[in-house]
Amino acid sequence: MTALNLALGTMHFGTRQDAPTSFDLLDRFVDAGGTLLDTADCYAFWADDDGHGGKSEEVVGQWLAGRPGMRDRVYLSTKVGAEPVGPGEWPANREGLSAKAIGAGVEGSLRRLGTERIDLYWTHMEDRSVGLEETAGALAELVGAGTVARLGSSNHPLWRVERSRQIARGHGWAEFTALQLRHSYLRPRPGAPVAGQDHPYGWVTEETLDYVRTDPELTLWVYTALLNGSYTRPDRPLGEPYQHVGNDRRLAALGRVAEELGVSRNQVVLAWLVGGEPALTPIVGVSTPEQLDEAVAGVRLELPAEHRRLLDEAA
Repeated sequence: MTALNLALGTMHFGTRQDAPTSFDLLDRFVDAGGTLLDTADCYAFWADDDGHGGKSEEVVGQWLAGRPGMRDRVYLSTKVGAEPVGPGEWPANREGLSAKAIGAGVEGSLRRLGTERIDLYWTHMEDRSVGLEETAGALAELVGAGTVARLGSSNHPLWRVERSRQIARGHGWAEFTALQLRHSYLRPRPGAPVAGQDHPYGWVTEETLDYVRTDPELTLWVYTALLNGSYTRPDRPLGEPYQHVGNDRRLAALGRVAEELGVSRNQVVLAWLVGGEPALTPIVGVSTPEQLDEAVAGVRLELPAEHRRLLDEAA
């Protein structure tokens, strides 16, 4: 079975979704050919009574522990930098990206996941109180020790990603080879802040796509690919950043393609993401088997050239 270019987002495992439900979804994902699991040390602190994350990693770790040999079949992706660690309000009280915070963060993630290695370790949010060299050095030490196989950057402006990569190259250190940002078929209005942040750096832009397209070492994972159900659920209207005339045209094109192919809008969006240039890896969170099956079918759907052209030209 061909591996899926789809990451299962486990943000709400252990909080909104209990462990048995989470285990069933993980089993179904792997049975369908899925290998990529995405979590973070802060998931989901806002949904837990104690105000701290770690429940998602714990559930994934419990699932792995109950299935001998499964660790070698899946690719674990987790993040550091956004977990609340002190008094005050988030995000001011998050752990950040100092060498000390990264060391403590990876130790906790390894313990909760029940593993000796993390396949892809992301800096979750930028931390301008810490020098890029300190962060890059701490991450490189993890790679050198074999604790982490690969490094990624999430929600950082591109200039800081590139500066960090140059610092790493200058020292002969491991560098970022993956980006994780928010992206879907519909486009936000320019300058809109990403949800939960006060800046627009978390969106995929044309500059992002050009950067990835021209650097064969880089891959791009995209979250909120299905806009939290807004493509298919009337009870989940589009957020304000997406309400503009360009998206009206995109929605019309999306609806036409979905109708002509006899599939859902969600499936068209996923097919568009994975089949473009560059090919992107969508992260999709699901709460039911039906949602998971829909996502799997979407990334396996091949859009005819005329339909991709219709989607691309609508703007």
